[in-house]
Amino acid sequence: MATGRLPLAVGDPHTEAFEALRSQACLARLEWLRVMHRSAQPVHLTFLHGQPGAGSDWSAVIDRLPDSCAVLAGDRPGYGSNKAGPGDFSANARFVLSELDAAEVAETVLVGHSYGGGVALTVAAMAPERVRALVLVSSVGPDCLNGWDTLLAAPVVGPVCSVCAWWLTPWVARARLARIVRRRGRALEPHEHVYWDVWGSARHSAGAMWHTFLVEQRALVARLDALVGVIPSVRAPTLVIADPKDTMVPIVTAQALHKLLPVSELQLINAGGHQLPRRNPLAVSQSIIGFLDHLPEKDRLSAGHLAIA
Repeated sequence: MATGRLPLAVGDPHTEAFEALRSQACLARLEWLRVMHRSAQPVHLTFLHGQPGAGSDWSAVIDRLPDSCAVLAGDRPGYGSNKAGPGDFSANARFVLSELDAAEVAETVLVGHSYGGGVALTVAAMAPERVRALVLVSSVGPDCLNGWDTLLAAPVVGPVCSVCAWWLTPWVARARLARIVRRRGRALEPHEHVYWDVWGSARHSAGAMWHTFLVEQRALVARLDALVGVIPSVRAPTLVIADPKDTMVPIVTAQALHKLLPVSELQLINAGGHQLPRRNPLAVSQSIIGFLDHLPEKDRLSAGHLAIA
């Protein structure tokens, strides 16, 4: 029975070229199907915001992720509706693990921004079997401290600065944002005037924001060396994302994280500064999706349990 397919002449250069093109097309389709299949695989992600911040800072990134992604993105201790008091990296890590237990999540991809990146690294060191991979966005790490960090964590001066900043700055930020809205005649988009909005919107329903800021600032200064010390033990595949023009966490920090982490890649995103999740959520979400699509099935090396004192 005729199949409607022309016979191919062996040795004909035109035929061989056609066969080569068809083979390439088949391989390309198989690769596309493989990527689509892996993208559709269920994966759990836990998002950790910065200092100050809120779980909603990740909304624009989460909205762009595949439907197959399950997500936890709440407020960290000391922020928003979270009634737990503020704590250092280890206290935040224990809270994350308790949330995973409550949600019956055995393994997750931790996505941390700024201070939240330090929390993510701490969880990976404390409970490596719970962490499938890490995504660190504008994360704290080696050489991230400056003179202001030390001053804001200092005895006497630190509390005074924190109280003054959180008494005055939110009011100034909200007043400035209100003026901008009136002048433009419309509500601001999530990516607009992010720094003012972060300071104007930060709150803690169960405590004072100045206290949260002071506790975390002191933990950052006092515990940073301990955090850096355990980074080489973190075996989870890690994507480090940063904007070279970030004025809060220098690019050398991202480069150092990439160098210290045994299994990592560094991706630079222009436009967004320190607040990449809100100012450039499309680029961040695309980076996360691409990273997850290329995670191997067996992606973790054996690692011990290390806690940060």
